[in-house]
Amino acid sequence: MLKTACQEQLLPGDTLQQKWEFAREAGYDAIELRGKGDFHFRERLPELRKAAADGVVMPTVCVEMLHFLGDFDADRRRDAVAQLKSQLSVIAELGGTGAQTPASYGMFSRRLPPFEPPRDEHADREVLLAGLTELGEHARAEGVTLFLEPLNRYEDHMVNRLEQAADLIREVGLDSVRIGIDSYHMNIEEADPAAAILAAAPYIGHAQVSDSNRFQPGAGHLDWAAWLGALDAAGYEGHLAVECQLTGDPVQAVRSIPPFLARAAG
Repeated sequence: MLKTACQEQLLPGDTLQQKWEFAREAGYDAIELRGKGDFHFRERLPELRKAAADGVVMPTVCVEMLHFLGDFDADRRRDAVAQLKSQLSVIAELGGTGAQTPASYGMFSRRLPPFEPPRDEHADREVLLAGLTELGEHARAEGVTLFLEPLNRYEDHMVNRLEQAADLIREVGLDSVRIGIDSYHMNIEEADPAAAILAAAPYIGHAQVSDSNRFQPGAGHLDWAAWLGALDAAGYEGHLAVECQLTGDPVQAVRSIPPFLARAAG
């Protein structure tokens, strides 16, 4: 059964309870939270506890930080890991399933000058394995999952395709680290997105959706029938979390997504 979630910033309303009322009426099954740095997500615990008590379904959090576990700077890496541990603990307290993060975002791209990063591929891998292992052990202790999100080549130089994420996860060897796939990034990086989903099926733990142009599903040219069909064939049972920009009337755009995905899924 298709389950959809919408990221909180896309939903109208001043409180999570108001956003949830709109989301349910629009056909969503959950809200995906956003986790900022500086322990901001932990500071929201009173708000989040009240929302959970009021029945708001919040299974996942997507990080919204300035630096990540693959940063070139050791202090920023330590901070990113500490922030993620905190977010994993918060989502666990809410009864959720996990937190999604890239290896890095906007730190370096081999597609732009100077083209060669200041750290070689072996060192990149060692840094990522260390961070994923530490976070995976924390996630396991909390009973939740860390979702590693491959980003496109213009936003990250280390983990762009599902096969790269799966390779790291195999070496980490923890079931508490899975892939968080994103249809937009896959549209850029995967030669055959459906085949990539099937090949990585045992390692997929979460899915985010937006169309080929980063707008809402239905506003671009992504082959949704093939993408959703592959995810279904892979046995995915989690939410499809909407993470996108909106074109047209924003309220109508958000409303359009659950019925569009249901039609595409057949």
